[in-house]
Amino acid sequence: MSTRKQNSREGLVTAAVAKLRDMIIAQPPETQIGSLPDLAKALGVGIVTVQQAARVLEHEGFLKVRRGPGGGYYGTRPDADGLSQAISGFLALHHSAHPEAIDIITLLDCELMAAAALSTNATFRSELAALVGSIDNRNTAQQRSEFDQSMLDILYQMVDRPLMELLSRVAVHHYAEYPHGPVYGGSKGKLRWKRDKRAIISAILDGDPERARFEAQRRRREIMRQLNAII
Repeated sequence: MSTRKQNSREGLVTAAVAKLRDMIIAQPPETQIGSLPDLAKALGVGIVTVQQAARVLEHEGFLKVRRGPGGGYYGTRPDADGLSQAISGFLALHHSAHPEAIDIITLLDCELMAAAALSTNATFRSELAALVGSIDNRNTAQQRSEFDQSMLDILYQMVDRPLMELLSRVAVHHYAEYPHGPVYGGSKGKLRWKRDKRAIISAILDGDPERARFEAQRRRREIMRQLNAII
């Protein structure tokens, strides 16, 4: 195939992907968007082009194919956890180790905490206030990890910034893939973790973004200092 024909084919597929994605987004999830011949007709392309576009959208998490009675192409929505796992796999392939993940996590946290302090959503603020009441009972690394994830899940909803959430989830998932010692190790580390969480959440619940950022930055400096002393 000549370069010109190859570019033309790729252009057709790219255009079909964009149109098909728009069709999917316009419908509720799990809606059947049509059979292969129907879509070829609607998009004004051949069946092979539709199949190629469908494979792209399947990979992106926007489409799934059902075969047999009632089969066809059904629209779906990409899942943040699924995307983060896929990207984490890419990072592992390129030998990105967990120190890089910690660097990104703590950097994003500084802005996430500050943005959360601006939220006025009473439901999420109540959930965060209830969560902080469990800090004294988080005495193991596993319990602290579960607290951190619960806190992030609340903050993602408070902030509603999809790109920041995705990047944070990717970094957290990537960090979890590697064996490593606890950042807050020993009895002193446990007390420091509790102090840091209380300080950050207090600033968020007080609606003070600058203090929330300050506390998150202080936590980041301490974590990176410890990390740099190890590696």
